[in-house]
This record gives sequence, structure tokens and C-alpha cells, in this order.
Amino acid sequence: MEAHLSPTPGVFHSPLALATHRYRPRQRMSDRVTHILLRADLARVRAGEVAERLGFSSTTLRRRLREDHTRYQILLDRVRQYRCEQQMRENPRIPGKCLAVELGYVEVNSFYRAFRRWTGENFGVYRERMRWE
Repeated sequence: MEAHLSPTPGVFHSPLALATHRYRPRQRMSDRVTHILLRADLARVRAGEVAERLGFSSTTLRRRLREDHTRYQILLDRVRQYRCEQQMRENPRIPGKCLAVELGYVEVNSFYRAFRRWTGENFGVYRERMRWE
């Protein structure tokens, strides 16, 4: 293999090294999925659709997320929590039912359980406390 001069004086690289230098390292799959979820309609988005948008099968998406030590559901839950916090800052009086629908929960009680898991508090108590802060 023939060596070439690099942009740095005195350093030589093979053609393969020069070709691969132009490409960024692969972005973590969990970051790519989170990026999509942050812009998605959480009431409609499904793991299969995210995989398709990334050009992967659902199986490959699961495997790549496992390599990042996470799962789709964990990322979705984090995005839901982030959006919930945003919505509550913008409108502290927003009803839990409205938040549940916007965040993609089919059952309102599932949202309330998730909220308690995120904050350690009941939704109504938390919302009241936010009103007075």
C-alpha cells in the first residue's frame, strides 16, 4: 500500500486511512432514536416506524439499541418525561388527561403511574405545588 502525505507535516497515512478519515464515527443508535422521538407525534410513533425511518429492520434496531445498553421503551419513556416537563412549565394547569393523550398513553392511569415513577409524587399534588412556586 502506498503512503500519502497527510495535512499534518511529517505524518504519512495509507489511502485507506485517508478515505476513512473523511467519515465521522458512527452516531450512537440511542441518540438517533431519541432525535426522531423528540420530533415525533408520540401518540402515533411505533418502534417499527422509527426503525424504517433509520433504514433498519425492527430486529436490527433492537440489537443496535442493546449495544448502547438501552431499549426503545426506555428512550420513549425519557422523551415522554421531557415533553411532560416542558408542557407543565408552559401550562401548569394542563389536565393530566390532555398530557396523557399528547404523550401517547392509551390509558390515563398509565400516564399517572409513569408520572409518579418520574417524580415520586402524585400528578395532582405536583401540579398544585407548581402553581404556587
